[in-house]
Amino acid sequence: MDAHDRPIPELADARVRLRALAARDAEGLFALHSDADVMRYWSFPAWTERAQAIDHIERMQRERAVREFYPWVATLPGSDTLVGTCSLFGVDREHRRGVIGYALLPSLWRRGLAGAMLQLALGHAFEGIGLERIEADIDPDNVASCRLVERVGFVREGTLRERWRVGGGVQDTALYGLLRREWRRAAV
Repeated sequence: MDAHDRPIPELADARVRLRALAARDAEGLFALHSDADVMRYWSFPAWTERAQAIDHIERMQRERAVREFYPWVATLPGSDTLVGTCSLFGVDREHRRGVIGYALLPSLWRRGLAGAMLQLALGHAFEGIGLERIEADIDPDNVASCRLVERVGFVREGTLRERWRVGGGVQDTALYGLLRREWRRAAV
């Protein structure tokens, strides 16, 4: 099966739903990625124009034709409005690994929603696709995100110094890894 033939499944629990990113999400995606608090620790600066969201969505759709990855939009029960994103990318079936990333509107922080998003995506990665390792690239100054991945079993494996150049500065990366067998214990 080619990358473009792999559907993006809808995943849900009682608190959050992950569905495929679509053109209709441009406004919500721009709101998320233009928020300075959300983008503080990302490897690119906050967006300044709605066109950046449209370009991003179009690029994701083009890249899915040649690469396997899963760009999800997070919504709350009973709503289709974007409140966050969660992506599984860098999928390498031969080596059974991938990379995960996520973002959530600040008004919803500290409610367990990012953890729920992460658990849904990890479930698909490990049980749906059969991956054995997931990585997360986190700015080590983003203590909340580091704690979140550690709670679900990720282990900090090292630091990549001055990995990203953003807004005239540099950012390190805390590289985290989660093995399938570790997640099963953490998910109990």
